[in-house]
Amino acid sequence: MQELIDGFILHLATERGLSTNYQLLVRRVLEAFASWFKMKHELTAAEAVTTEHVSGFFSQRKKDGIAASSARVELIALKIFFRWLRARKVIATDPADPILPPRQEKHLPDSLNEQDVRRLVESVKGSAPLDRRDRAILELFYASGVRLSELADARLENLSLEEGWIRVTGKGSKTRLSPVGGAAREAIAAYVEHARPELVGPKSQSHIFLSRNGTRLTTARIQQIVKERAALCGLDPARVHPHLLRHSFATHLLNNGADLRVIQEMLGHADISTTQIYTHVDQARLKEVHRRFHPRA
Repeated sequence: MQELIDGFILHLATERGLSTNYQLLVRRVLEAFASWFKMKHELTAAEAVTTEHVSGFFSQRKKDGIAASSARVELIALKIFFRWLRARKVIATDPADPILPPRQEKHLPDSLNEQDVRRLVESVKGSAPLDRRDRAILELFYASGVRLSELADARLENLSLEEGWIRVTGKGSKTRLSPVGGAAREAIAAYVEHARPELVGPKSQSHIFLSRNGTRLTTARIQQIVKERAALCGLDPARVHPHLLRHSFATHLLNNGADLRVIQEMLGHADISTTQIYTHVDQARLKEVHRRFHPRA
Protein backbone atom coordinates (compact mmCIF):
# COMPACT_ATOMS: atom_id res chain seq x y z
CA MET A 1 0.00 0.00 0.00
CA GLN A 2 2.95 2.33 0.54
CA GLU A 3 3.58 2.75 -3.18
CA LEU A 4 -0.07 3.64 -3.72
CA ILE A 5 0.08 6.20 -0.93
CA ASP A 6 3.16 7.78 -2.51
CA GLY A 7 1.37 7.95 -5.85
CA PHE A 8 -1.73 9.49 -4.31
CA ILE A 9 0.25 12.19 -2.52
CA LEU A 10 1.99 12.99 -5.81
CA HIS A 11 -1.46 13.30 -7.38
CA LEU A 12 -2.54 15.75 -4.66
CA ALA A 13 0.58 17.83 -5.24
CA THR A 14 0.80 17.90 -9.02
CA GLU A 15 -2.74 17.47 -10.32
CA ARG A 16 -4.81 19.04 -7.56
CA GLY A 17 -2.25 21.58 -6.33
CA LEU A 18 -3.06 21.07 -2.65
CA SER A 19 -0.84 22.56 0.02
CA THR A 20 2.17 20.83 1.51
CA ASN A 21 0.53 20.84 4.93
CA TYR A 22 -2.54 19.07 3.57
CA GLN A 23 -0.37 16.53 1.79
CA LEU A 24 1.46 15.81 5.04
CA LEU A 25 -1.82 15.44 6.93
CA VAL A 26 -3.21 12.96 4.37
CA ARG A 27 0.04 10.99 4.28
CA ARG A 28 0.05 10.73 8.06
CA VAL A 29 -3.51 9.38 8.11
CA LEU A 30 -2.99 6.90 5.27
CA GLU A 31 0.27 5.58 6.69
CA ALA A 32 -1.34 5.21 10.12
CA PHE A 33 -4.14 3.17 8.56
CA ALA A 34 -1.68 1.03 6.55
CA SER A 35 0.37 0.38 9.68
CA TRP A 36 -2.72 -0.58 11.71
CA PHE A 37 -4.00 -2.79 8.87
CA LYS A 38 -0.71 -4.66 8.66
CA MET A 39 -0.38 -5.09 12.43
CA LYS A 40 -4.02 -6.01 13.07
CA HIS A 41 -4.74 -8.19 10.06
CA GLU A 42 -1.28 -9.03 8.71
CA LEU A 43 -2.30 -7.65 5.33
CA THR A 44 -0.72 -4.94 3.17
CA ALA A 45 -2.63 -4.95 -0.14
CA ALA A 46 -5.17 -2.20 -0.77
CA GLU A 47 -7.35 -4.74 -2.60
CA ALA A 48 -7.80 -6.64 0.68
CA VAL A 49 -9.30 -3.70 2.59
CA THR A 50 -13.01 -4.09 3.39
CA THR A 51 -15.58 -1.76 4.89
CA GLU A 52 -15.28 -3.73 8.16
CA HIS A 53 -11.55 -2.98 8.21
CA VAL A 54 -12.12 0.75 7.80
CA SER A 55 -14.83 0.68 10.46
CA GLY A 56 -12.50 -1.26 12.77
CA PHE A 57 -9.76 1.33 12.31
CA PHE A 58 -12.05 4.13 13.43
CA SER A 59 -13.33 2.09 16.35
CA GLN A 60 -9.73 1.85 17.48
CA ARG A 61 -9.20 5.56 16.91
CA LYS A 62 -12.24 6.26 19.09
CA LYS A 63 -10.77 4.07 21.85
CA ASP A 64 -7.56 6.08 21.50
CA GLY A 65 -9.57 9.17 22.46
CA ILE A 66 -9.59 10.98 19.11
CA ALA A 67 -12.09 13.84 18.85
CA ALA A 68 -15.02 13.49 16.46
CA SER A 69 -13.78 16.47 14.44
CA SER A 70 -10.39 14.81 13.95
CA ALA A 71 -12.03 11.50 13.04
CA ARG A 72 -14.02 13.31 10.33
CA VAL A 73 -10.81 14.70 8.85
CA GLU A 74 -9.17 11.27 8.87
CA LEU A 75 -12.22 9.62 7.29
CA ILE A 76 -12.22 12.19 4.49
CA ALA A 77 -8.55 11.40 3.80
CA LEU A 78 -9.32 7.66 3.54
CA LYS A 79 -12.40 8.29 1.40
CA ILE A 80 -10.59 10.36 -1.20
CA PHE A 81 -7.72 7.85 -1.25
CA PHE A 82 -9.94 4.84 -1.90
CA ARG A 83 -12.08 6.82 -4.36
CA TRP A 84 -8.88 7.58 -6.27
CA LEU A 85 -7.90 3.89 -6.26
CA ARG A 86 -11.39 2.92 -7.45
CA ALA A 87 -11.28 5.43 -10.30
CA ARG A 88 -7.99 3.91 -11.46
CA LYS A 89 -9.38 0.39 -11.14
CA VAL A 90 -6.77 -0.56 -8.55
CA ILE A 91 -9.64 -1.82 -6.39
CA ALA A 92 -13.05 -3.13 -7.49
CA THR A 93 -15.11 -1.50 -4.75
CA ASP A 94 -14.60 1.46 -2.43
CA PRO A 95 -14.46 0.12 1.16
CA ALA A 96 -14.73 3.57 2.73
CA ASP A 97 -17.82 4.70 0.81
CA PRO A 98 -20.45 3.20 3.19
CA ILE A 99 -18.78 4.67 6.29
CA LEU A 100 -20.67 7.67 7.69
CA PRO A 101 -18.72 10.46 9.39
CA PRO A 102 -19.07 10.72 13.18
CA ARG A 103 -21.59 13.22 14.43
CA GLN A 104 -20.19 16.67 14.87
CA GLU A 105 -19.67 17.58 18.50
CA LYS A 106 -21.72 20.55 19.68
CA HIS A 107 -19.85 22.96 21.87
CA LEU A 108 -22.01 25.55 23.57
CA PRO A 109 -20.48 28.99 23.11
CA ASP A 110 -19.33 30.64 26.30
CA SER A 111 -20.72 34.05 27.21
CA LEU A 112 -20.42 36.65 29.94
CA ASN A 113 -23.44 37.39 32.09
CA GLU A 114 -25.01 40.82 31.83
CA GLN A 115 -23.40 42.03 35.06
CA ASP A 116 -19.90 41.09 33.88
CA VAL A 117 -20.42 42.81 30.52
CA ARG A 118 -21.53 45.97 32.31
CA ARG A 119 -18.55 45.67 34.64
CA LEU A 120 -16.16 45.36 31.70
CA VAL A 121 -17.58 48.19 29.63
CA GLU A 122 -18.16 50.66 32.45
CA SER A 123 -14.69 50.08 33.88
CA VAL A 124 -13.22 52.09 30.99
CA LYS A 125 -13.54 55.69 32.14
CA GLY A 126 -11.71 58.90 31.53
CA SER A 127 -11.45 61.39 28.70
CA ALA A 128 -8.01 60.43 27.35
CA PRO A 129 -8.16 59.53 23.63
CA LEU A 130 -7.28 55.88 24.17
CA ASP A 131 -9.82 55.53 26.99
CA ARG A 132 -12.57 56.96 24.79
CA ARG A 133 -11.48 54.71 21.93
CA ASP A 134 -11.42 51.55 24.03
CA ARG A 135 -14.80 52.31 25.60
CA ALA A 136 -16.28 52.80 22.13
CA ILE A 137 -14.78 49.48 20.95
CA LEU A 138 -16.27 47.53 23.85
CA GLU A 139 -19.63 49.23 23.51
CA LEU A 140 -19.82 48.50 19.78
CA PHE A 141 -18.87 44.83 20.20
CA TYR A 142 -21.61 44.27 22.73
CA ALA A 143 -24.21 46.55 21.13
CA SER A 144 -23.97 45.09 17.63
CA GLY A 145 -22.42 41.63 17.87
CA VAL A 146 -20.00 42.51 15.08
CA ARG A 147 -17.07 40.24 14.33
CA LEU A 148 -13.52 41.28 15.16
CA SER A 149 -12.58 41.80 11.50
CA GLU A 150 -15.79 43.76 10.89
CA LEU A 151 -14.99 46.18 13.69
CA ALA A 152 -11.39 46.60 12.56
CA ASP A 153 -12.55 47.41 9.00
CA ALA A 154 -15.44 49.71 10.04
CA ARG A 155 -15.31 53.14 8.39
CA LEU A 156 -16.80 56.51 9.24
CA GLU A 157 -18.76 56.73 5.99
CA ASN A 158 -20.61 53.54 6.94
CA LEU A 159 -21.62 54.81 10.39
CA SER A 160 -24.90 56.60 11.08
CA LEU A 161 -25.19 57.48 14.74
CA GLU A 162 -28.35 59.49 14.07
CA GLU A 163 -30.16 56.40 12.77
CA GLY A 164 -28.29 53.99 15.03
CA TRP A 165 -26.73 51.76 12.35
CA ILE A 166 -23.34 50.75 11.08
CA ARG A 167 -22.76 49.00 7.77
CA VAL A 168 -20.18 46.21 8.04
CA THR A 169 -18.74 43.70 5.59
CA GLY A 170 -18.74 40.14 6.88
CA LYS A 171 -17.89 36.69 5.57
CA GLY A 172 -18.18 36.21 1.84
CA SER A 173 -17.93 39.99 1.36
CA LYS A 174 -21.59 40.30 2.39
CA THR A 175 -22.62 43.64 3.83
CA ARG A 176 -25.29 44.16 6.46
CA LEU A 177 -26.58 46.85 8.78
CA SER A 178 -25.84 46.25 12.46
CA PRO A 179 -27.69 48.19 15.16
CA VAL A 180 -25.86 50.61 17.43
CA GLY A 181 -27.69 51.07 20.74
CA GLY A 182 -27.92 54.23 22.81
CA ALA A 183 -24.95 53.60 25.10
CA ALA A 184 -22.76 52.64 22.16
CA ARG A 185 -23.86 55.70 20.17
CA GLU A 186 -22.88 57.98 23.03
CA ALA A 187 -19.49 56.32 23.47
CA ILE A 188 -18.72 56.31 19.75
CA ALA A 189 -19.86 59.93 19.34
CA ALA A 190 -17.61 61.01 22.21
CA TYR A 191 -14.68 59.14 20.65
CA VAL A 192 -15.25 60.44 17.11
CA GLU A 193 -15.72 64.04 18.25
CA HIS A 194 -13.13 64.37 21.01
CA ALA A 195 -10.58 61.56 20.70
CA ARG A 196 -10.24 60.38 17.12
CA PRO A 197 -9.06 63.80 15.84
CA GLU A 198 -6.13 63.58 18.24
CA LEU A 199 -5.15 60.16 16.82
CA VAL A 200 -5.38 61.14 13.15
CA GLY A 201 -2.02 61.21 11.38
CA PRO A 202 -0.59 61.51 7.87
CA LYS A 203 -1.36 57.86 7.08
CA SER A 204 -4.89 57.87 8.50
CA GLN A 205 -7.80 56.75 6.38
CA SER A 206 -11.49 56.68 7.28
CA HIS A 207 -11.31 53.67 9.58
CA ILE A 208 -13.20 54.46 12.77
CA PHE A 209 -10.72 52.98 15.22
CA LEU A 210 -7.15 54.22 15.00
CA SER A 211 -3.90 53.37 16.73
CA ARG A 212 -1.58 55.81 18.48
CA ASN A 213 0.14 56.29 15.12
CA GLY A 214 -3.07 57.12 13.31
CA THR A 215 -3.24 53.85 11.39
CA ARG A 216 -6.06 51.30 11.37
CA LEU A 217 -6.07 49.13 14.48
CA THR A 218 -5.13 45.57 13.63
CA THR A 219 -7.31 42.67 14.75
CA ALA A 220 -4.46 41.45 16.97
CA ARG A 221 -4.25 44.82 18.72
CA ILE A 222 -8.01 44.96 19.25
CA GLN A 223 -7.90 41.50 20.81
CA GLN A 224 -5.11 42.71 23.06
CA ILE A 225 -7.10 45.80 24.09
CA VAL A 226 -10.11 43.69 25.08
CA LYS A 227 -7.94 41.37 27.17
CA GLU A 228 -6.09 44.26 28.81
CA ARG A 229 -9.34 45.95 29.78
CA ALA A 230 -10.73 42.67 31.10
CA ALA A 231 -7.67 42.18 33.31
CA LEU A 232 -7.92 45.72 34.67
CA CYS A 233 -11.51 45.17 35.84
CA GLY A 234 -10.79 41.81 37.43
CA LEU A 235 -12.09 39.47 34.72
CA ASP A 236 -10.02 36.55 33.44
CA PRO A 237 -8.21 37.84 30.30
CA ALA A 238 -7.68 34.26 29.11
CA ARG A 239 -11.44 33.91 28.84
CA VAL A 240 -12.47 37.34 27.56
CA HIS A 241 -12.05 38.08 23.85
CA PRO A 242 -14.02 39.87 21.12
CA HIS A 243 -15.92 36.77 20.02
CA LEU A 244 -17.05 36.21 23.61
CA LEU A 245 -18.74 39.62 23.46
CA ARG A 246 -20.44 38.56 20.20
CA HIS A 247 -21.71 35.40 21.90
CA SER A 248 -22.86 37.46 24.87
CA PHE A 249 -24.72 39.85 22.57
CA ALA A 250 -26.67 36.99 20.95
CA THR A 251 -27.29 35.06 24.17
CA HIS A 252 -28.62 38.08 26.05
CA LEU A 253 -30.93 39.00 23.17
CA LEU A 254 -32.35 35.47 23.12
CA ASN A 255 -32.69 35.33 26.90
CA ASN A 256 -34.70 38.55 26.79
CA GLY A 257 -37.12 37.29 24.17
CA ALA A 258 -35.62 38.30 20.80
CA ASP A 259 -36.68 36.29 17.75
CA LEU A 260 -34.04 33.87 16.48
CA ARG A 261 -34.45 35.07 12.88
CA VAL A 262 -33.75 38.64 13.95
CA ILE A 263 -30.63 37.53 15.81
CA GLN A 264 -29.56 35.65 12.67
CA GLU A 265 -29.79 38.86 10.64
CA MET A 266 -27.87 40.86 13.23
CA LEU A 267 -25.06 38.31 13.40
CA GLY A 268 -24.85 37.92 9.63
CA HIS A 269 -25.33 34.15 9.70
CA ALA A 270 -26.19 32.72 6.30
CA ASP A 271 -27.88 29.67 7.85
CA ILE A 272 -30.34 29.71 10.75
CA SER A 273 -28.77 26.46 12.02
CA THR A 274 -25.64 28.44 12.92
CA THR A 275 -27.71 30.77 15.07
CA GLN A 276 -29.66 27.94 16.70
CA ILE A 277 -26.65 27.11 18.87
CA TYR A 278 -27.80 29.98 21.08
CA THR A 279 -31.06 28.17 21.82
CA HIS A 280 -28.94 25.42 23.35
CA VAL A 281 -27.26 28.02 25.52
CA ASP A 282 -30.66 29.16 26.75
CA GLN A 283 -31.78 25.56 27.40
CA ALA A 284 -28.61 24.94 29.35
CA ARG A 285 -29.34 28.00 31.51
CA LEU A 286 -32.89 26.77 32.16
CA LYS A 287 -31.63 23.32 33.13
CA GLU A 288 -29.13 24.85 35.52
CA VAL A 289 -31.82 26.99 37.18
CA HIS A 290 -34.06 23.93 37.47
CA ARG A 291 -31.24 21.86 38.95
CA ARG A 292 -30.39 24.49 41.53
CA PHE A 293 -33.86 25.42 42.69
CA HIS A 294 -36.28 22.54 42.07
CA PRO A 295 -36.77 20.41 45.22
CA ARG A 296 -36.68 17.16 43.26
CA ALA A 297 -34.16 18.09 40.57
